[in-house]
Amino acid sequence: MDIPLDYATLKVIWWALVGVLFIGYAVTDGYDLGVATLLPFVGKTDDERRLVINSIAPMWEGHQVWLITGGGALFAAWPYVYAISFSGFYLAMFVVLAALILRPVGFKYRSKRAGKQWRRNWDWALFTGGFVPALIFGVALGNVLQGVPFDIDRTMRATYDGGLLGLLNPFALLAGLASVAMLVVHGASWLVVKIEHGPVMDRAILYGRLAAIAVIAFYAIAGIWLWQSGMGYRIVSDIDPHGPANPLRKDVVVEAGAWMGNYARYPFLLLAPLAGFGGSLLALWALGRKSSLALAGSGFASAGIVASVGASMFPFILPSSVNPSVSLTVWDSSSSHITLFIMLIATAIFLPLVLAYTAWVFKVLWGRLTVEEATSEGKY
Repeated sequence: MDIPLDYATLKVIWWALVGVLFIGYAVTDGYDLGVATLLPFVGKTDDERRLVINSIAPMWEGHQVWLITGGGALFAAWPYVYAISFSGFYLAMFVVLAALILRPVGFKYRSKRAGKQWRRNWDWALFTGGFVPALIFGVALGNVLQGVPFDIDRTMRATYDGGLLGLLNPFALLAGLASVAMLVVHGASWLVVKIEHGPVMDRAILYGRLAAIAVIAFYAIAGIWLWQSGMGYRIVSDIDPHGPANPLRKDVVVEAGAWMGNYARYPFLLLAPLAGFGGSLLALWALGRKSSLALAGSGFASAGIVASVGASMFPFILPSSVNPSVSLTVWDSSSSHITLFIMLIATAIFLPLVLAYTAWVFKVLWGRLTVEEATSEGKY
């Protein structure tokens, strides 16, 4: 089959596409997770909490398509990365899955009884379903930046030498807290846009502004930490971008500040961290004015922070802290040329449908939600 795009170009396209899918998840389902995290703190009465819950109830489930599609794309485009990361982070992913399951269960069962304690318990379940995934997603990225303890032998068999508690190291926890703060800002910004003016919005603004300050601080500290510490990987041998998937055919060294090298080589990548800081500052300013610009700012911040991880690491996808030379990169862990091309055609058909459906849903459900509407019969 004559493929119009060369292998190296397809690898880079898929690196960008998978990044877009995970950014899509952070921007769409991110505010759902943020709203759930804020639920026990901004809603003091049952009516107030129902207002918060019903601000995301009609849309949250559809946002899961970004996570599912991102996981599927990871499996199809980079099978080695999928196999090692899902095996190594198995327990962490199980915790995330259990927390995510609490969301539909919480939505379903909190309204089954009118008892105050019954609903309060399910509200804390919804909080768990928002806070835990937000924390662990950040912890996972923090560990990827440091390197994951895996090795690959000559038969291409991978082994993982780590555990759940080992993931909870200081830098990873910092990344996790940055993730939680980022999504809390996004959730607070959504509430400013979606619900009527009142005490719930005022509390959301307070917590959102505090979280925006925390995002800026945590993100800056993490960047300085990456720059000054021994974290960072660099390829020191020739590697063929057009070559087959074989992560054993290169040499890699661990080098302080290596994750900052791409910004010097490709200055346009600085747009990612600038969006992270700039979006957070815009959200901080706009929240204080109850402006809908807060949602734009928090969305840019989420996209920029997630994109900056990929921009810093390129071409690395999953570095190894045990044997750096077997680290997985864009060039040596991808699927075959024909597989990437066929998937690209499928994505060109599927992704516009997802975007169109998402835009249509937002258009139909746009508008402020009142307490009366949120507490009417049939609402959560």
